[in-house]
Amino acid sequence: MVYSPREDSLLLEECVKRYACGSFLDLGTGSGIQGIAAAKKKEVAAVVCADVDAEALAVAKQNAEREGVAGKMSFVQSDLFSAVPEKFDCIAFNPPYLPEDDEQVGDIALESGESGRVLTERFLAEFQGHLNPGGVVLLLQSSASDSGETQKSLEGQGFTVEKAASERFFFEELFVLRAERK
Repeated sequence: MVYSPREDSLLLEECVKRYACGSFLDLGTGSGIQGIAAAKKKEVAAVVCADVDAEALAVAKQNAEREGVAGKMSFVQSDLFSAVPEKFDCIAFNPPYLPEDDEQVGDIALESGESGRVLTERFLAEFQGHLNPGGVVLLLQSSASDSGETQKSLEGQGFTVEKAASERFFFEELFVLRAERK
């Protein structure tokens, strides 16, 4: 199943357009929206789009070809970082972020375990081995599953963290955390 861009993707895309540079990883690429936005920037040398779903990678590649940036991009099937050995200057990730069985959502692509944090926690445990010194992380989060845990974790790992963008909805606030090593 390919996750179509929605409010969360568009919010993260705003930040990618501002902060992407050097080598860029679009983790959980879905339709490829973040990788394509990064590839369009002259400050970005190369983009890797990774997703666990082969169908999503095919769609992302088609979208990149249609946008004329596929030559700057590569596509890899990977469960988070499992097939991504390299390091990057910028990593963007829009993980599933809502608790399972949230009646307001009804979309399994947004669900991440009982807490809504399963993939976020895996990401937080693994990303440092894939980030170059001085690199930046752009991480989409939701108030429905994050009451500051992600920021505390990143700060505990030696990063300065800021809320780079946010948008409020009737049942949640979506926000992008921008993290950079102190």
